[in-house]
Amino acid sequence: MKKKSLFLMFALFGAVLLSGCLLTACSDEDNNGNEGGKEEGGTDPDPDPELNFDGSPYVTQVIDYRPAPGQFVNTMPSYEEGDTQETMNAKVLEAIGNGKKGMITLGAYGGYVIVGFDHTIQNVEGEKDFRIVGNAFTGSSEPAIIMVAYDKNQDGKPDADEWYELAGSEYGKNTTIKGYEITYFRNEKDHVPTPDLENYLSDDTYCPWIDNQDRSGHVYKNTFHDQDYFPKWITDNQIVFKGTLLANNGVDNGPDAYARWTLDAYDWGYADNTEGGDVFDIGWAVDSKGQAVKLPGVDFIKIYTGVNQYCGWLGETSTEVGKIEDLHVLANQ
Repeated sequence: MKKKSLFLMFALFGAVLLSGCLLTACSDEDNNGNEGGKEEGGTDPDPDPELNFDGSPYVTQVIDYRPAPGQFVNTMPSYEEGDTQETMNAKVLEAIGNGKKGMITLGAYGGYVIVGFDHTIQNVEGEKDFRIVGNAFTGSSEPAIIMVAYDKNQDGKPDADEWYELAGSEYGKNTTIKGYEITYFRNEKDHVPTPDLENYLSDDTYCPWIDNQDRSGHVYKNTFHDQDYFPKWITDNQIVFKGTLLANNGVDNGPDAYARWTLDAYDWGYADNTEGGDVFDIGWAVDSKGQAVKLPGVDFIKIYTGVNQYCGWLGETSTEVGKIEDLHVLANQ
């Protein structure tokens, strides 16, 4: 009887030890696997941080302002001798930031401005999230393409791999060129203007450009604006822009030189496209392959002129940008 009891006692003790070993083994396996949502190797995944969706509804910072050559460049905002990229950024913020009702030009195709906010603009499903005001009106649309960046790593700046295009009405059309690239050149100091006064041009060989579609041309200087069209604070003698190119929207209705041009609006999804401003849904974001991307919100917005066209006496198609506002924050004020 004692032997049998002793045997049972040792058997029970062995079972307890075996259970403990199995539990330890399982715990070690979990620690090396996916315990608590950790990725392989025991490191935490990169979840979306807790986001702040509240703040000023308006732009609070200008990250970069780089217009392409154009008839309003160096005047909207005004360049002064000694200005640098930093001082021009500050002038842009003074014009369109913090709810100001000023206006800036982006120049010809590719010219851009990058702005930021003091919070993340929330992506609310089924609603428009932000508005960009331009100076468009019926028959005068100079559309800009919009890109957005969500600052996932919260480093306070837009990283190259964080940008997404908002796919507007023209995005999927075969008339839209993806991967477009254009280079503008500053005229040599000894350049001699070649006027064409019949077409209101003081120089029709001004500011040459070439693109990756085997085309070339000029940003003509007209008789209405005689300042330097090339950004004077940029020291390089050429500027390169890359992006998506929209089809020409300017129509020459002839023959009246002044009345004949109309610049038609696209259906939706572009800035400086419709009177009173244009609204945007972050849900339109796509990656470089055209695949939809679901973002919780955006921290930075890039606006760039999307058309490369010269429209007679009106000059080059050049987007103008005014205030930019978070519609959700605005609605709660």
